[in-house]
Amino acid sequence: MLTILDKYILKKYLTTFAVMLALFAPIGIVIDVSEKINKMIENKIPILDILIYYFNFTIYFTNLLFPIFLFLSVIWFTSKLANDSEIIAILSSGISFTRFLRPFIIGASIISVFILLMGFFVVPKASEGFNNFRYTYLRGDGKQAIRGDNTDVFRQVSNDEYIYVNSFDVASKTAYNFSYEKFTKDKLAYKISASRIQWNPKTKNYTMYEYVKRTVGGLDDKIERAEKKDAKFSFDLEDITPVIYIAETLNLGKLNRFIEKEKKRGSSNINVYMVVLYKKYSIPVSAFILTIIAVAVSSMKRRGGMGLSLAIGIAVAFSFVFFDKIFGTLAEKSSFPPLLAVWFPNIVFGILAIFLLRNAKR
Repeated sequence: MLTILDKYILKKYLTTFAVMLALFAPIGIVIDVSEKINKMIENKIPILDILIYYFNFTIYFTNLLFPIFLFLSVIWFTSKLANDSEIIAILSSGISFTRFLRPFIIGASIISVFILLMGFFVVPKASEGFNNFRYTYLRGDGKQAIRGDNTDVFRQVSNDEYIYVNSFDVASKTAYNFSYEKFTKDKLAYKISASRIQWNPKTKNYTMYEYVKRTVGGLDDKIERAEKKDAKFSFDLEDITPVIYIAETLNLGKLNRFIEKEKKRGSSNINVYMVVLYKKYSIPVSAFILTIIAVAVSSMKRRGGMGLSLAIGIAVAFSFVFFDKIFGTLAEKSSFPPLLAVWFPNIVFGILAIFLLRNAKR
């Protein structure tokens, strides 16, 4: 049963966090607009596409910097409670520091569930829209800019099938410089190539342009050509999508199935996908760790006031994000275990939280 004190602190916790998001999200949008406004004008991007992009950007941005927003919001209102001597009054009334911490843990639980569900279902869709816009309009000279990007994809889709694409247009779901090789008993049976291949969502097949099929024979090869040809393949659209793009756009169920498929294929990019999956679970846990650290740091009345507490909070929050990015990249680019890389910041800052909490209790 929540007491008046619990409701009071919980209200402060959730309200301050919401206000922090409401304050920083527009700042992020303004900075992004200032960086991209020239490109938007040059490419004559429709206003509706821009509005949808910034809706997706807001979700993507807040999810990315969630630890900083949460930490600063807890530091802010807890420091205010301490400076107003409210925490001293609460603890002097006989309430233990552990009991005082309870509404903070409840608040962290609510936010953790919210972030967990967002990461499973909402953020992937927002990431897809965010990346679609960025790849379509903001790279190079507009809608065909993706064709010039170095997004080579080469995959083994089965024991005897290989595909390659030079680049991928996420908006039109079109890959360029496509080739497909089919082997029989370690010998090339035939090879299909096309200047571009487009996925058709309604018919669930692909359309190839400037199609060429070379069937390898004993004495001579057979060549088949066509300006346009529809076909079905055993590979999925995700198989020709650049690695840096696909991992962020799949919801939990699709991501798990995709990872299992890539494991069976022996994909060299499996660590990239595992990092994305593990982060969906690690980020909500960080809400508890950062909340405990924030309360422990800011619950004492300091001579420097809220300014000192906020300075400490900003330093800790950015350190957490720094560790998270460094070890995430390390796992993606090396043989460092993805699970350890993703959870390492939580482990380090979890130990710090225990240490600070013990000192705060004293």
